[in-house]
Amino acid sequence: MGKSPSNDPLHGVTLKEILNQLVDKYGWQELAQRITINCFSNDPSINSSLKFLRKTPWARKKVESLYIETDWNNKNIWSIERSGHDG
Repeated sequence: MGKSPSNDPLHGVTLKEILNQLVDKYGWQELAQRITINCFSNDPSINSSLKFLRKTPWARKKVESLYIETDWNNKNIWSIERSGHDG
C-alpha cells in the first residue's frame, strides 16, 4: 500500500525555509512585533535566529504557527517596494 499525503502543513518545509519566507513577507521589524523574541529585534540574522529557534521549542512553535496562519496570496506592499519588483 502507498502512503497517503501528510496533513501536516509543515511537512517537507525546513525551519530555514519558513524563516526566510517570513522575513521576505514581513521583514525583521514586523516579525519582531508579531513574535517578541530578541533574535528578531536585536541585530537579526537568519543564522542567529535559526540557532535560537532550534533550541527553544516555544519560540519555534510561534514561528511555525505564524507561517501556517500567513496568507501567502497577499503580498506585503512594503517588501515589493523595497525589492523594486512585484514578483
